[in-house]
Amino acid sequence: MPHQKRQISLGLFLFASGHHVAGWRHPGAQADATFNLGFMAEMARKAEAACFDMVFLADNNCIQQDDWIAVRRMARPNIFEPIALLSALSMATQRIGLVATGSTTYSEPYHIARSFGTLDHLSGGRAGWNIVTTSNSLEAWNFGRESHPAHADRYKRAAEFVEVTKGLWDSFEDDAFVQNKESGVYFDASKLHILNHKGEHFACRGPLNLGRPPQGHPVLVQAGGSDAGRDLAARTAEVIFAVNQALPDAQAFYADVKARMTAYGRDAASVKVMPGFFPVVGRTRAEAEDKMAGLQKLLHPDVGLSLLSFLTGGFDLSGHDVDGPLPDLPDTDVGKARMKVISDLAKRENLTIRQLYERIAVSRGHHMVVGSVTEVADRMQEWFEGGAADGFNVMPPTFPEGLDAFTGLVVPELQRRGLFRTEYTGTTLREHLGLPRPAHVARGQIAIPA
Repeated sequence: MPHQKRQISLGLFLFASGHHVAGWRHPGAQADATFNLGFMAEMARKAEAACFDMVFLADNNCIQQDDWIAVRRMARPNIFEPIALLSALSMATQRIGLVATGSTTYSEPYHIARSFGTLDHLSGGRAGWNIVTTSNSLEAWNFGRESHPAHADRYKRAAEFVEVTKGLWDSFEDDAFVQNKESGVYFDASKLHILNHKGEHFACRGPLNLGRPPQGHPVLVQAGGSDAGRDLAARTAEVIFAVNQALPDAQAFYADVKARMTAYGRDAASVKVMPGFFPVVGRTRAEAEDKMAGLQKLLHPDVGLSLLSFLTGGFDLSGHDVDGPLPDLPDTDVGKARMKVISDLAKRENLTIRQLYERIAVSRGHHMVVGSVTEVADRMQEWFEGGAADGFNVMPPTFPEGLDAFTGLVVPELQRRGLFRTEYTGTTLREHLGLPRPAHVARGQIAIPA
């Protein structure tokens, strides 16, 4: 069998009206994108037409409340629940993967196993679960808690959460549902496993009232960049959404998580590292720079400063000169990796607070390229071939224009270079990513021994 050339994986990060925080104000943007199903379906179909591996939805369970003056200017408070939205998008698409965020801090394994397992069935094997421990402490108030759990505790809970969820997906063996009309037996009870898990954080008897998902398990995605986050990813993840600004940092992150996987006895090739990638693309660099300048004019200072404060762990910057340097930031229990990326960026490029929030409002700490088609494709190829990425989670500045520019200009260039597919060869998200289907693992007791 001939060796297949390694190719880039692409995810589309569907986010509000675009990833620039003021993108919703752009004349070509869809201001109501976050709660317009028809528009969301259209964006997913555009990504599918370009043969993207997946669409990805972030999620949170609160509205930021520390700065209403700024929050009222953001297209963030009004968003659909992601599993409901992806279930609808599964009916509007045929091949593209469907990935959503689900918190291990503010949900239970049974809920996650059932909802993502259902999505995998509805979509014919295209579901993925983005495992997060939740960095926003405001969510605690919506779940009867006065405080957010400590960082280390959240990750300990997450590790057990994932194992319980996987055990629930394995409640039934693949061929358990015989549905024999003559014998009257609907399923083979000797192929039903009762988990009966009792651990430090969870007690869950099971079994799940749902057959094993088409992919065995939905694809497991993880986005934490702290030491604990990297360790969780190395133990559990099949896709890692990374946050890196500079190539050396991305290379170091890539090498670190792959080495950790090997230490856990996992094949390092069985995970895809996909950094966030914010492209502002034009036919020429001048055109791209004009696009970027137009977006930056829409950025209100209140929004930029508030977003920077949020991404630095809630550090109050109001008393500091916005045209002065970023002060030393105290240690925080939330968003550790993102805060380090931002702090390192400010120091590396000697940015003022104003210059920093202008950068962060664009990409929230992710890698950004403003340039021609060739320049954007060159940067992606450099990271892909330079040991920094297996693919990218694409974050268009606006929808639909930013997405159209990327799919219409950059994707054909990547295809011309042989770096990206021209058609799907599989039907499931695992097949798109080149990931194996996990074998059933018998956990717990069998309902009726054979």
